[in-house]
Amino acid sequence: MQESTEPPLIDVEHYEIDARVDLNAQLLEATAEVHFVPRDPARVLTFELHNALNLDSVEAEDGTILYSSRGVGNASVLVSFPNQLPVDERQVVRFRYGGRLIGYEDSPAEGYALAEITADRAILLYAGRWFPVNGYGADRFTSDIRVTVREGMTVLGSGIGIRTEALEGIRHQFEFSYPSFPGTVAIVREEPLRAEAVDGSSSVYMPAASEDLALEYGETAAEMVDFFSDLYGAPYSKAISIVEMGEFAPNGYWAPGMVLMSTYGRGETVNRRLLGKLVANQWWGSIVGAGNRNNLWLVDGLAQYSSLLETEEAEGEEAFVTALGNTRINALTFDEVPLRQSGRVADFSPQMEALTSARGAMVLHMLRWRVGDEAFFSTLRELISGHAWGTLTTDAFRELFEDVTGKDLDGFFLQWTETNITPEFKQEYTIYRLGGNEGFRVIGRINQDMDTFSMPVELKVETEGEPEFHVVEVAGTASDFALETFGKPRQVVLDPNHRILRLDEDTRVRVSIRRGEQLMELGYYSDALVEYAQALDINRFSSLAHYRTGEAMFLRNNYQAAANEFREALNGDQDPQWVEVWSHINLGKIFDITGQRERAVNEYQLAVRTRDNTQNAQDEASKYLAAPYRRPRPKERTY
Repeated sequence: MQESTEPPLIDVEHYEIDARVDLNAQLLEATAEVHFVPRDPARVLTFELHNALNLDSVEAEDGTILYSSRGVGNASVLVSFPNQLPVDERQVVRFRYGGRLIGYEDSPAEGYALAEITADRAILLYAGRWFPVNGYGADRFTSDIRVTVREGMTVLGSGIGIRTEALEGIRHQFEFSYPSFPGTVAIVREEPLRAEAVDGSSSVYMPAASEDLALEYGETAAEMVDFFSDLYGAPYSKAISIVEMGEFAPNGYWAPGMVLMSTYGRGETVNRRLLGKLVANQWWGSIVGAGNRNNLWLVDGLAQYSSLLETEEAEGEEAFVTALGNTRINALTFDEVPLRQSGRVADFSPQMEALTSARGAMVLHMLRWRVGDEAFFSTLRELISGHAWGTLTTDAFRELFEDVTGKDLDGFFLQWTETNITPEFKQEYTIYRLGGNEGFRVIGRINQDMDTFSMPVELKVETEGEPEFHVVEVAGTASDFALETFGKPRQVVLDPNHRILRLDEDTRVRVSIRRGEQLMELGYYSDALVEYAQALDINRFSSLAHYRTGEAMFLRNNYQAAANEFREALNGDQDPQWVEVWSHINLGKIFDITGQRERAVNEYQLAVRTRDNTQNAQDEASKYLAAPYRRPRPKERTY
């Protein structure tokens, strides 16, 4: 019989952490008591600890020194006990450790600063494993965290902070008595900007942002707290701390009562989609969590979809449809594993974002269509009240919706959470006039490539009068339908509101472009160009694909090729409209670089004439009308 390679299961219930942080030395020194219960017979336990932190000792509750060793390159700590630990009996292990936390060096997630100490601030995310972690993202715990810093610093954490004088400075204590993920700490120098809404409030710590932007973030977050409270019930705290992280941190992160954003994620205008998701994590993640990493879509997807709902409330239906369309495209950029195998995907990667957040949100949008608005929202509210400070699995989530609706949803969840195949739809139809002026009949067939598919699909019949909407139950690869309308049908549109996650030619173009954009963000220009070329193979008139190709060529200093692509973008389908103004601006930059000022001015003037100010395009054009664009030059290395 083959032995299991999984480590013994333990349930960490509580942490007692006493830490000292020296910003000048970028040094953390800490003692962490881990209170846990073995659920399997165990003699050797595995924890995770940031690779930059050195273990000084590991002790049992009675002071017995335990043998410990560090894993190579995977942030693991193995702790050996002299005897097998009894199952279901509480144990305590004490870790003494310390080290310098500098940027993304030795980070648990490659390339991301998850635990970083600088001269001005320290950001210690739970994801940074700055204390010994078990079952990251799934094993919920309570905590009593004490952090000592020099006087003049502000320390933020989950729970109500208590300040006391200590021998080496000021001790800040945060006690959190609900099972959640309260292990994130931020240490800052600045005073906050405060904002309030009807019930929600926020304190903003964004030293690199303008005061106006920081206040706008605070006001928006407080309004979001109000909206989600009405939708789901009260959060742990209606007061939110918004903290700015460094440039190598993830775009966003959350902890109970806290929202953290990198400078890139924050941007120069309020990133409403990201902020909405992080505020929604105060419910989905903080109050109700995922049973394990394979169920992360229940946290990430619910938070993402909640952000879309807030967009609809604040900006209207058109903004919701646009944001949902972008979410749908993101969901299709990664299809290698199904939702219920998300534990195989790296944290903070574009693939994880596409899978658990975007695809998860789209599954929820389809579930809402499947069960109806009333059942959908009442069940989510029941989840918060009935499963508070607990975890949820996909099966339990399905069963709850089945209990509320009386519907068998096993096939739905099998299709959308256990497989990674996306259907591709086509339709054919014929229009007949009925006798006696009784209207028209549309007889048709919906074809798709999945024999196991079963879902209601909406059809929009565009007529000479008002459009008519019908629902067809699609099962298997071919489903016939017959519809009657009073007005003469002009066109039948399949799934007009994009309620189903599906592929078609236009979607394939947008998915290839989005994959290219993701690769560009990571600096993989050649790979991005391959994706853009695939988009152009499908639609050679795609202005966006030509524009993105031009951007990549521009960044590689291939200015002639870039100019050709920006011209093709102007001659393409002009979708989206902002391609026009930015193609002219980039052509102007190319002509400035190549010493053709008169031609550059002409392009900037053409940009101004569009009156399109997407991403401050008009300001950009005016700036280079006043003074030529100069490309940034890399510093040459000298010896």
